[in-house]
Amino acid sequence: MYIDPNTGGMLAQALAALVVAGSGVLLFFSRNIREGIAKLRRKMRKEDEEQEK
Repeated sequence: MYIDPNTGGMLAQALAALVVAGSGVLLFFSRNIREGIAKLRRKMRKEDEEQEK
């Protein structure tokens, strides 16, 4: 399978833009993501404590 050099360059630029955009979204919403994970962990911990009783 042959990929034209110009096409390969365009694909590389598109992938780079997606990676940069994804990391920007993660950075922008990092506090919300951490709070959500912490909330899930607390909920799971509470359910485990209730099952042990």
